[in-house]
Amino acid sequence: MKLRIFTIVCALSLLLTATLLGGCATQAEEAKDSLQRVLDAGKLTVVGSGGYRPFNYISENGDVIGFDVDTGAEIAKRLGVELDYVTSDWDGLTEGLRAGRYDAILGSMAITYDRMKVINFSAPYYYSGAQLIVRKDSGITDPAEMEGTKIAVATGSNFVRDAEDLGAEPALYQDDNATIMELIADRVDGVITDRLVALETIGKISGGDELELSGELLRLEEMGIAINKNDVTLLERIDEILAEMHADGTMKAISERWHDGMDITVK
Repeated sequence: MKLRIFTIVCALSLLLTATLLGGCATQAEEAKDSLQRVLDAGKLTVVGSGGYRPFNYISENGDVIGFDVDTGAEIAKRLGVELDYVTSDWDGLTEGLRAGRYDAILGSMAITYDRMKVINFSAPYYYSGAQLIVRKDSGITDPAEMEGTKIAVATGSNFVRDAEDLGAEPALYQDDNATIMELIADRVDGVITDRLVALETIGKISGGDELELSGELLRLEEMGIAINKNDVTLLERIDEILAEMHADGTMKAISERWHDGMDITVK
């Protein structure tokens, strides 16, 4: 009887060990094959919110265009594949990446400690920061005056915390198209977004001339391309390509094309 029990225990132990090893092998295989997966598919599928001018937004023709899109197109070209740039709500991008719906998030996502707990990031491909925008007729000259006001921010963005740190109530919207429209319509007291988005908004959209920047950057951000934790070889290759693009001036040229001659790819 004891021998039979011992035999059963040994068999179960071997089965458990094989299952664990099999799981580890599967994870290792997924990590090893992530670059090959993209090459075999013939396309690099990346995602952004589609409401973040001039980085990724919908043109009058219905196409997604912008700095992020051109950056992705060049990366895909150097991989030898096509770019498939798709859009989705900002607050669902990370979970969509983790679920394998995209190869990467290329949508001006800031590299943060909390995000790095669940996803990986490439080296920074540009630098910017959080900026407060107000109406010119608001009388507000400094972010410190925003306590008790309502500030519009994109849901799931780091700007939510910036609004809270100013003592304001964050009003949550799907993207920056919506936040800016709310400010122009005078339904909120301010907007916090990326400084470069703010400059683009004030200069180029209808009603933007009624707005102005308030104060300096609230904080500096480094933007990276988000990659699934398992996609080790894909991340390595994208980092190599980004380094090449920085070195040969391609990133600078893309930046100058979308930011009125400014190079945002260096600090």
